[in-house]
Amino acid sequence: MKIIFIGDIVGKSGREALSTNLSDLKEKFKPDVIIANAENAASGYGLTKKIANELFDQGINVLTLGNHGWDQREMLSYIEECPKIVRAINYPKGVPGKGEHKIVLEDGRSLIVIQVMLRLFMGMSLDDPFAIIKKRLSSEYLGTTCNGILIDMHGETTSEKNAFAHFVDGNVTAVIGTHTHIPTADARLLDNKTAYQTDTGMTGDYNSVIGMNRENPIHAFTLGYRRKGRFTPANGKGKICGVFIESNDNNGLAKRIDPFQI
Repeated sequence: MKIIFIGDIVGKSGREALSTNLSDLKEKFKPDVIIANAENAASGYGLTKKIANELFDQGINVLTLGNHGWDQREMLSYIEECPKIVRAINYPKGVPGKGEHKIVLEDGRSLIVIQVMLRLFMGMSLDDPFAIIKKRLSSEYLGTTCNGILIDMHGETTSEKNAFAHFVDGNVTAVIGTHTHIPTADARLLDNKTAYQTDTGMTGDYNSVIGMNRENPIHAFTLGYRRKGRFTPANGKGKICGVFIESNDNNGLAKRIDPFQI
């Protein structure tokens, strides 16, 4: 199976980068599935129904969220209507939506997309991501119940992401990190052939502070408070940042992982 995973879409710049360049990515990689993290797609804070449908119309199959998933209140209800939008699987019981979505291709092959939110420095009430994933994977078998499993691993620290990836190595096709918006130079196949990257970076304007206009974050760091309210997304020319993964359909394990920026 050929999979494209697109890093955190940040604001209008990120959305415009997708509309301009996604067709070139499709031509180059000829993916079976396209997944994107969209928790910052609506002005840097959350996702709306309108933007979600625009992204689906461009050919994205599944959208994942993150710690900003509920910033746009309409997502609390819309996620129940649209199973192709996935929130973290380790939210406490009763949170709207689901933590996974199974894509079944026309030829019968299937890919399960799961999101997990890690806990270090995230400041959220979350269940243990390691225990939740161990339980979930106990009933899923690569090459038998599905042809692949991809986990969007949304977290702050490189150490926790690294530990989580080794924890599931060999039981999933890929573990791709999101949230920090800075691409890491460690894309590789782990010992047991799970594709891994600590963070795939963002889709947006890199002439910024993690996708946001520079002035307010610098003000906050140097003076200890924000000059204005929320940060605002930078709206210069954006780039798509992501990874291409190719897997073996028979055993569900990865054969290659190639990061890209376009």
